[in-house]
Amino acid sequence: MNWRGTLALALAFSIGAIAADQVRTESGVVEGIPASGSTIRTFRGIPFAAPPVGDLRWKPPQPAPSWNGVRKATEFGARCMQGAIFNDMVFRDSGPSEDCLYLNVWTPASSAQAHLPVMVWIYGGGFGAGSASEPRQDGENLAKKGVVVVSFNYRLGVFGFFSHPELMKESPHRAAGNYGLLDQVAALEWVHKNIGAFGGDPEKVTIFGESAGSISVSLLMASPLSKGLFHRAIGESGGAFLSRPIQPVSSQIEDSRASLEGIFGTADLTALRKKPAEEVLQAALKNKNMACCWPDIDRYFLPESPSAIYAAGKQARVPLLAGWNADEQGYEGLLRKTPPSTESYSAKIRELYGAHASEILKAYPGGTVQQVKESARDLAGDRFIAYSTWKWLDMQLETGKSPVYGYHFEQASPMPQGEPSRGAYHSADIEYVFETLDSKHLPWTSDDKRLSGMISLYWTNFAKNGKPNGPGLPEWPQYKKTDGYELLHLNSENVHAAPGALRFRYELLDRIAREK
Repeated sequence: MNWRGTLALALAFSIGAIAADQVRTESGVVEGIPASGSTIRTFRGIPFAAPPVGDLRWKPPQPAPSWNGVRKATEFGARCMQGAIFNDMVFRDSGPSEDCLYLNVWTPASSAQAHLPVMVWIYGGGFGAGSASEPRQDGENLAKKGVVVVSFNYRLGVFGFFSHPELMKESPHRAAGNYGLLDQVAALEWVHKNIGAFGGDPEKVTIFGESAGSISVSLLMASPLSKGLFHRAIGESGGAFLSRPIQPVSSQIEDSRASLEGIFGTADLTALRKKPAEEVLQAALKNKNMACCWPDIDRYFLPESPSAIYAAGKQARVPLLAGWNADEQGYEGLLRKTPPSTESYSAKIRELYGAHASEILKAYPGGTVQQVKESARDLAGDRFIAYSTWKWLDMQLETGKSPVYGYHFEQASPMPQGEPSRGAYHSADIEYVFETLDSKHLPWTSDDKRLSGMISLYWTNFAKNGKPNGPGLPEWPQYKKTDGYELLHLNSENVHAAPGALRFRYELLDRIAREK
């Protein structure tokens, strides 16, 4: 056991549970929700860092202040500042606030001596939206399978990823941006110091996330700041190897220097920190081309590009389970508002791929309108998220020196009455992983529920053992070149392992990307 593990266990014994629903953390005592009708104790809205307001806006997270007495942990903390971007997000918190760095714990343990595996969830939302209060991401049902579940908020959009020359000057690391990712590191540090008191094992932590949360997992694996804070990783639809590449901080700073005063009315950092959060948010939302709101290579959280870090084998060498959904985007993701036709599709491919257009049209053919819809859907989903997840799996397999498991989620989620099917769309896997199908009022079937139970078992088995397999589940082989890069195909008809039949598409996109 390393020094972090020894310290965490010592803290667990010195803080620990002091009453049935009370736990003493490093900052003070929290009282959660009794396990009424359930074996799970729930703690909501625990601060893991100081409120990032005033002078702490656009600074790395600072330690949470201590408190006296017992702090009620029964309500979710406010979600971080964000616009109404995604209509499928439902929140249970009090609303958006800049004071938002709170986390939640679901634990089946009755004492600090349980030493259960820990699963730390990172939500998606394009680094611009999301919250740990969403009912589809509730951790209770996962916790019933013998793990401690943690979810947390992190800063988003202009508050989480803004770069500026003055921010670099005041940083001892000459870094700017990535404040939301630094929040994630702070949450993992909190877990390492405190989770033993909730019955969790700080030496058996799995990070998992979807979309931007999955990209975050791949970035945390790349960052030296999170080294030793987790021991397994799960990614659902997203990796750091995107068609929208992560740029050096200098690129974003040059753009922000030119546009800052026009957007916010001032280029003075002190004045910007005094502006009301809502005013800053609305100004940023109105300027779609503003250079912010995405991770950057800041030479601190990310010392190099993710590609360079993974190619050199400098990423975390931990077991990885990752995959993507069959229908990550519709054909509109490629054609936008242009009606699908053989002509419009061919023109779009020539516009995007130039000399490589004929190769793309061979892999994604468009001989009929129906074929155009299918191929445009496939290419849009690959460009959006599938390719980046595939690339992550392959790079970890090549240099990570740890087991790798891949999957393809193929279950078409039911739709409200009268709405056409969207297939296995982006984010459709979340309810299956958390066994929270009932969080949405849709015509779920017994097959959906059975598949959800299997997926949650695979995920929790992986958290416990570094392997997803277990009794009653179809065998999930490791992702290996020698076995044809087998993926586990997740659908209610036939959960089975088979080589990824679409690998040729990702290899083509990869070759084209490297030739640019």
